[in-house]
Amino acid sequence: MKKKYDAVIVGAGPNGLAAAITIARAGHSVLVLEANETIGGGARSAQLTLPRFIHDPCSAIHPLALASPFFKALPLEKFGLDWIHPAAPLAHPLDDGTAIILERSIDATAAQLGRDARAYARLYSPFVRGAEKFVVDLLGPLPLPPRDAILFTRFGINALLPASLLARFIFRDVRARALFAGMSAHSMLSLDAPITSAFGLTLGILGHSVGWPLPRGGAQKIADALAGYLKSLGGEIVANQRVTSLDELPRAHAILFDTTPREFLNIARDRVRGIYRAQLKNFRYGAGVFKMDWALDAPIPWQAQECLRAGTVHLGGTLEEIAASERAVARGAVSARPYVLLAQQSLFDPSRAPAGKHTAWAYIHVPNNWNGDATEIIENQIERFAPGFRARILARHSYSPAQMEQHDANFVGGDINAGAQNLFQLYTRPAWNFLNPYATSLRGIYLCSSSTPPGGGVHGMCGYHAARAALREIFQ
Repeated sequence: MKKKYDAVIVGAGPNGLAAAITIARAGHSVLVLEANETIGGGARSAQLTLPRFIHDPCSAIHPLALASPFFKALPLEKFGLDWIHPAAPLAHPLDDGTAIILERSIDATAAQLGRDARAYARLYSPFVRGAEKFVVDLLGPLPLPPRDAILFTRFGINALLPASLLARFIFRDVRARALFAGMSAHSMLSLDAPITSAFGLTLGILGHSVGWPLPRGGAQKIADALAGYLKSLGGEIVANQRVTSLDELPRAHAILFDTTPREFLNIARDRVRGIYRAQLKNFRYGAGVFKMDWALDAPIPWQAQECLRAGTVHLGGTLEEIAASERAVARGAVSARPYVLLAQQSLFDPSRAPAGKHTAWAYIHVPNNWNGDATEIIENQIERFAPGFRARILARHSYSPAQMEQHDANFVGGDINAGAQNLFQLYTRPAWNFLNPYATSLRGIYLCSSSTPPGGGVHGMCGYHAARAALREIFQ
């Protein structure tokens, strides 16, 4: 290991690798240190149930990766990354045996929504038409000014509203309201909370503009492609290298931490003082997840057969039921009929399971650090919309919130977004610094994790923006 690098990055998740690539592309020497045996953070894969069944412990479906301006600029396909697009991005089954399908086409989606068809098209069409510029503004710190001020303002007016309110205001019937609620619940907040509409809008926009793809062979392929490209630029990666103190790091002009504020403070210790330290200590982590994976003898037997066209399925029924489930989590409880996010990658990627067999992936939101077992209620919800599901299970695997944090230290209490993405922490994460939220109070040291804007998801933009800040301030 060299004694000095231009930049050292702590953490080899997608954001840490993105930061390293951005600095390496500018011609600087880079070292990435990863505490775990495998790189990837939330973008990893493993045989969790039975041999030859490939599961994604965390992220599985990746609309933000495909929309990411950073990812678009990289030749990741040359390093083994191959995106698969299911026939439809999303299905949302209902108790009447039908399902609403989020199609790539706005018109095809709207055609399923009866008298809400025109309202749905009016809501999403302007943003989908302007998606290429608009998404760049979404995937970064607060844009001042935005690239399309009129469109961004229009988005903001709707996005600030609670999803439960916007859904009832714009849509009149069960189907459109349920579809919007399922997408909005990705916020991991009560749907009665401000800004939850932003998630329903964004995921719908991405579904219509870029799709909700999955990487062939598993989420690990994303991290491996990023690492392969970084090494081609001369970057170095060392795994099994946990950092516990700043004094352990090689000398460098810039150090970037793909960690939470809590972990950064543990490493920096009393070198971080004053207001900035207080802000990091007050940083809030959101709801956790209880995660499950299954090895299956056959595809999930959906009552609504059209669900087999979708890579992602939202299970939770109506707006009212999903809102009740997320409200319970916000109050420290878990609903007996929880909102379930499910993916069925093997329907579209045969490499995920032995011939004729399948995998399934799902999680529910739970209170941070919840210590219960949600296996039964998750499988009950799947059975509700796919009678006979349990009979197809060959093996199952689960992660509690504590085990999710053990898998990735950034998932504090099971929070896969590395911090609550509420009104007060969406653009002000991890501290109140709109101009440069990545810089810490220590010169040359930056945070580049999902605890910084734009927050959770596999897109690399937190690392990209943090690295750009370092290049401006340290290397020029």
